[in-house]
Amino acid sequence: MAFPLPMREGVTASRVNLPNGPWKTIGDYFSVRFPQVTRDSWQRRVNQGELVDEKGQLIRLENDYRCGACIYYYRERAVEIPIPLQETILFQNEELLVVDKPHFLPVTPGGRFLQETLLVRLKRRTGIESLTPIHRLDRETAGVIMISVNPSTRSLWQSLFREKLVEKEYHALASIRHDLALPMTRESRLERDAQFFRMREVDGLPNSQTHISVIEQRGNNALYRLIPITGKMHQLRVHMNAIGLPILNDGFYPIPLAAGLDDFTKPLKLLAKSITFIDPVSADSRHFISMQSL
Repeated sequence: MAFPLPMREGVTASRVNLPNGPWKTIGDYFSVRFPQVTRDSWQRRVNQGELVDEKGQLIRLENDYRCGACIYYYRERAVEIPIPLQETILFQNEELLVVDKPHFLPVTPGGRFLQETLLVRLKRRTGIESLTPIHRLDRETAGVIMISVNPSTRSLWQSLFREKLVEKEYHALASIRHDLALPMTRESRLERDAQFFRMREVDGLPNSQTHISVIEQRGNNALYRLIPITGKMHQLRVHMNAIGLPILNDGFYPIPLAAGLDDFTKPLKLLAKSITFIDPVSADSRHFISMQSL
């Protein structure tokens, strides 16, 4: 997809589609759609030519509101705390980018993170604007993640996950429970918690499944192998906590800790260690392993 505004410092222009509504001008709508952004801020972007329609024509705040129009703009630059950890590219061709992501680095922009995200770093590093993550990896989790390069074949990669044709192995550090029979499979129903950033187990038909086994004991802790059969948000963290083995340094489970500055010396001890699949474009067998360890 072509954007009327070019990628800038690895950041692709944002887009808003104008819905049906009572607004008379673009400025009227923006004051409702973006209440946290001042009119002066939008006016600065207009003055810099950074508010345009799908044809690249400059949009002014006093322009008549037009339902169905598409407006492109850049998010304002914010002061971000640098994340002193670096991603590693494990593989790259015309279709796929496989990356070893560090702890603490978000995959995509959101909230207080823009430049300090994996996607923006990779776009800035490779110059490829079309990069799109194929699957999720929590900000707190490190390890292997796949990024689509070619939009025309993106659906093929996405179908691998939809049809469960990808084998993923995670490693986690947690305490030892000698009364717990392992290996085991944890099945449960996961739904959003009242605290929107967390998940919880509830009664009902299971929608999540994880195989859990011990790799090795390390004093009072152990290194665990986690094989997710499904891919629910925070699934591994919730399942480990549910069996009395919360992952070390988990700030969400069992009890959410107060938000604050990241302590880069205490990462969540969860690593997406490897990923295996058949390349849907070349039909080659692919297997990638994180160079990180816990």
